[in-house]
Amino acid sequence: VGMDDVIDELMISIFARGHCLLVGVPGLAKTLLVSSLAETMSLGFNRIQFTPDLMPSDITGTELLQEDPETHQRMFKFQKGPVFTNLLLADEINRASPRTQSALLQAMQEREVTIAGQHRPLGRPFHVLATQNPIEQEGTYPLPEAQLDRFLLHVNVDYPDAAAEAEILRLTRAEASSPAAAAPEPLHQDAIFAAREEVLGLHMSSAVEDYMVQLIVATRSPARYSEQLDHWIEYGGSPRATIALDRCARAHAWLADRDFVGPDDVQA
Repeated sequence: VGMDDVIDELMISIFARGHCLLVGVPGLAKTLLVSSLAETMSLGFNRIQFTPDLMPSDITGTELLQEDPETHQRMFKFQKGPVFTNLLLADEINRASPRTQSALLQAMQEREVTIAGQHRPLGRPFHVLATQNPIEQEGTYPLPEAQLDRFLLHVNVDYPDAAAEAEILRLTRAEASSPAAAAPEPLHQDAIFAAREEVLGLHMSSAVEDYMVQLIVATRSPARYSEQLDHWIEYGGSPRATIALDRCARAHAWLADRDFVGPDDVQA
């Protein structure tokens, strides 16, 4: 309720094949949002509460030594971690140590993890939706630049307005006093893959393409455009940023039911 923009950005992230970092204070239903999204789109869902004592193997999984009851032979059997899913909610990701945070790097970029020398592919689709609490920084570890660069979108989850707050109260009371209403028919995963192909197939003129490239180039040499801009930009966008901007603009146009990408989609 009252999160239309946030929902749109999450949908853009999924159709653009990227990951999201959701930043907002506790109690804004970020976990409910992600679990509802997984249910609606027939996606597997796991949640990891990041804490300072969380180990990389708690995310990726580990090999356990087991004994065959018949042959009594001992062998290692791989126990999958919560990363083997479609939507992974990394709750308060900045509470874990950099070593544990880095366990997600390979998974986010390559959609696979390497354990005991074996490459193990993750589910398709695979998205990490991580949350950060902006008001409590004690006992947290800033996300390294390499980790931040793996996120396609930084989504601010803000307080609902008064009308949305009243609607939340009404819905909460209705849920407490009567059985839950039947959920809508969930999408099949094939529909998600089909939508992704349509997103990539949208028409983009060479002028819009040049516009996107010039925006990225401007971040690499901002002093040519403005001294004030140069003060705020420390590093320019990499080719990954160009690809991300292209995919997000296409997904934005597709969600608006257009078959072409315009400058407004790039700006959005």
